[in-house]
Amino acid sequence: TNPLYIKADSLAKSIYTITRSFPKDESYGITSQIRRAVLSIILNIIEGFARQSPAEYRRFLIISYGSLKETSYLIDFAHEQRYLNHDTRDKLLLLTEELGKILWSIIHKS
Repeated sequence: TNPLYIKADSLAKSIYTITRSFPKDESYGITSQIRRAVLSIILNIIEGFARQSPAEYRRFLIISYGSLKETSYLIDFAHEQRYLNHDTRDKLLLLTEELGKILWSIIHKS
């Protein structure tokens, strides 16, 4: 199986699980925003792959990379707001770094 897909899927599922504990008054704020950003990562990977064109795949991976950076910022922001503890933030950011390295290498090889 594809390590890019596995990491992106793992990150999305982790974010969804963790954001269930975010304050209810953030449902339309950071909870919604981080969930949309993290889903955009994997959905753009899938859509780009489905296009079956190397140029299109690369374009969608670039969009995915942007969503990854947005997700990383939101993880830090959630930590600053005390919605995430240090360990959870560090685990999530490690996953985003690993995913970012894979994405970056594929983008620059194509």
